[in-house]
Amino acid sequence: MPQKEKDPYAINERIRAREVRLVGDNVEPGIYSIQEALRLAEEEGLDLIEISASANPPVCKILDYQKFLYQQKKRLKEQKAKSTKVVVKEIRFGPQTDDHDYNFKLKHAMEFLKEGAKVKAYVFFRGRSILFKEQGEVLLLKFATALEDLGKLEQMPVLEGKRMTIMISPKKK
Repeated sequence: MPQKEKDPYAINERIRAREVRLVGDNVEPGIYSIQEALRLAEEEGLDLIEISASANPPVCKILDYQKFLYQQKKRLKEQKAKSTKVVVKEIRFGPQTDDHDYNFKLKHAMEFLKEGAKVKAYVFFRGRSILFKEQGEVLLLKFATALEDLGKLEQMPVLEGKRMTIMISPKKK
């Protein structure tokens, strides 16, 4: 079976080393000449696959190449499934947000943190409302303290342009 150019591993006659280190279940681990390793693979009816080309001598295994590729894809898929995706939910305040609005947004933030999402809360200053920076900072700190039991504050309020921002990440269970 001809090998495609884009294959990530060198197999059989494509291995360029004179000596290889054989590892695996059905072979005695050790350093073999390339001819000897190829002969062992041929006897098994399997392929000689170069696992680590950068090692000296290169590390090879005797396996069925298609089965090996399938297992590699499966392993990558499992790793991808285990990795967590971080969701960031944003909550926007004005510098003079009233209590009802504040409580409504606080409930939403609590739900987001329970779901495992990060919450980015910010106060947006329009026009001359930038004069109320302290009021915005107090509002954000009050918000962070109210969410203390569900999440931890990642960064203190930071003013970036016309926004003052805080980031709250959920606590691990």
